[in-house]
Amino acid sequence: MSKAYILHENDAWVEPLRRELAAAGVPFEEWFLDTGILDLRRAPPAGVFYNRMSASSHTRGHRYAPEYAAAVLEWLERHGRTIVNGRRALQLEVSKVAQYQALAEFGVPTPDTLAVVGREQIREAAASLGYPLILKHNRAGKGLGVRLLLSEAALEEHLASDAFEASVDGITLVQRYIKAPLPFITRVEFVGGRFLYAVRVDTSQGFELCPADACQVDAAFCPAETPAAHRFEIVDGFDHRLLPRWEAFLAANDIGVAGIEFIADEAGRTYTYDVNTNTNYNPEAEARAGGALRGMGAIARHLGRLLRAEDAAGSAAA
Repeated sequence: MSKAYILHENDAWVEPLRRELAAAGVPFEEWFLDTGILDLRRAPPAGVFYNRMSASSHTRGHRYAPEYAAAVLEWLERHGRTIVNGRRALQLEVSKVAQYQALAEFGVPTPDTLAVVGREQIREAAASLGYPLILKHNRAGKGLGVRLLLSEAALEEHLASDAFEASVDGITLVQRYIKAPLPFITRVEFVGGRFLYAVRVDTSQGFELCPADACQVDAAFCPAETPAAHRFEIVDGFDHRLLPRWEAFLAANDIGVAGIEFIADEAGRTYTYDVNTNTNYNPEAEARAGGALRGMGAIARHLGRLLRAEDAAGSAAA
């Protein structure tokens, strides 16, 4: 059997996948894409390539990891390799503007949003949209840069403070605040382009919603005072009218693995506001749900199936 190659820039986030791949007997190799040399004269090895590049890589000192990953994906696609989450998935991972435009093609509602370049222009965009509103980074991950502002005075105070930080790509999103009747959002997980499970996430302690173990032990990632076990709960019997549209969106954009986050307002209207193609899972929530639903386990099995199919095709061709 050929290998599965894991493209990433965060060891901690890959550790659960390592365990699942080993348990499933799937041979694999990791490509840590921070700095390196890509020899375009050579062909890549045979195998299946799983892209786990994150929009938040710059927060770990890996500023150009997504650009490096994009070059690697171009190279892999040029040589016809099997890729889970290819270059289009990476494009959507690092741009919420791109996400919202792609979701709109499938009739998936997103919050009213203005994309702004320049701190001074944020004031004009906010005046146009009205309050309350949310500022967030276009290229973020982990809820970076999210700030709820209730008034013009609050915006002015924020823009004048050291707390304001521009997105790494220079694009700040000014977005209509969606008021939910209860402080939670829902994250819907997909593996192999199909629904796996949904998890309810408590937002009462803030917007940084990374569910991974690594996020729970570092307050800079997820500054919740409540334990992780109280923040993430898998939803039993989840169903939603947007499931077919989300799956169609994933298929059209060559996304095999993703977590899609949505919020419902007081009238029950649903707004999708984030697509995470580098998704993580909360092991405590999975354990409380019985342990059969394991995101990383599902990914490992999916990669194993793709490897077996590729090896079978290679044998038939030979």
